[in-house]
Amino acid sequence: MLRPPLESGQYTSKEFARYCRKNRIRRSLGRTGICFDNAVSESTFATYKKELVHTRPWWDLAELKVATIDWIDNYFNTIRRRSTLNYLTPREYELGFRNISQLAA
Repeated sequence: MLRPPLESGQYTSKEFARYCRKNRIRRSLGRTGICFDNAVSESTFATYKKELVHTRPWWDLAELKVATIDWIDNYFNTIRRRSTLNYLTPREYELGFRNISQLAA
């Protein structure tokens, strides 16, 4: 079984880079100091933590999982607008809208 190396800073290490090249794995991580390639996903996870995870204590992971599914389906994808989607919700964007002015008032 192939296993990537485990070490501090593992995803930016030369050893990990060699492992990926050897196994023809394309990494999504950009160069050191380049912050743009994961900005949207990092923002999404920061929002998730701020608006759900850190709002109260959770009894167990099962409870958090149920709440996460509800939060994504009933708020994050249907109500919360995104600047990266021209201030549309993901649901609106998925339905084919490309500008907020296309929505009925």
